[in-house]
Amino acid sequence: MTLDNDNDLERLKEIGRICANALKVMGDALEPGMTTAELDAIGRKVLEDAGARSAPELAYKFPGATCISVNEEIAHGIPGARVIKAGDLVNIDVSAEKNGLFADTGASFSVPPVKPLIDRLCRDGKRAMWVGLKQVRADQPLSAIGNAIGTFARKNRYTLVTNLASHGVGLSLHEEPTEIATWPDKHEKRRMTDGMVFTVEPFLSLGAQFAQDGEDDPWTLYSQPRAPTVQYEHTVVATRSGPLVVTLPD
Repeated sequence: MTLDNDNDLERLKEIGRICANALKVMGDALEPGMTTAELDAIGRKVLEDAGARSAPELAYKFPGATCISVNEEIAHGIPGARVIKAGDLVNIDVSAEKNGLFADTGASFSVPPVKPLIDRLCRDGKRAMWVGLKQVRADQPLSAIGNAIGTFARKNRYTLVTNLASHGVGLSLHEEPTEIATWPDKHEKRRMTDGMVFTVEPFLSLGAQFAQDGEDDPWTLYSQPRAPTVQYEHTVVATRSGPLVVTLPD
């Protein structure tokens, strides 16, 4: 989507804020002993109370309002009977639609007690996302995002999952520009345009390089090779003055 009027911008900010609020409420509620289905129900209530609809349900008939991935699962985890335990690494991905516009956000949470290595991974995962976001500006190359994140990862001795990319969002959950690399990609020649709406969502890992399909369901993706992996995500608008992040909570 490319924004060209203030009304669309305000609608995008509204759904972005709703997604961010749901993510925050879910993160605050996360505790050992609850199931991922119970956590998903908390997010669903926030979305529905705000008049929004779950984007994965709406667009793909996903079996849950949000995606919740635990430990070896790194994306698209189905909410269900899995019990969250102390020490787990939980990724929550929230995307939703309201008034015809979509937004997408996500974050990883460690359940105490937290190992120092995992605490650092979470902190640096968020930093990696912001390193990428700071490259967002109209007329700049899209490759600047992945190049900056790649430099950060290499400097801090992390790997990046290189088959889960950022994407355009707005009029639908996934749209042009598709497959925006959050790793260095010498083949990326596109440029950001004024008003372009997309996500920045690097997957930073202690060793994984790919996301792999599982055998239990058609949705859940796993780290390959198996290694702790985090994802942080914002929806952003490229402007001539820099990034405008719309998925921020109240």
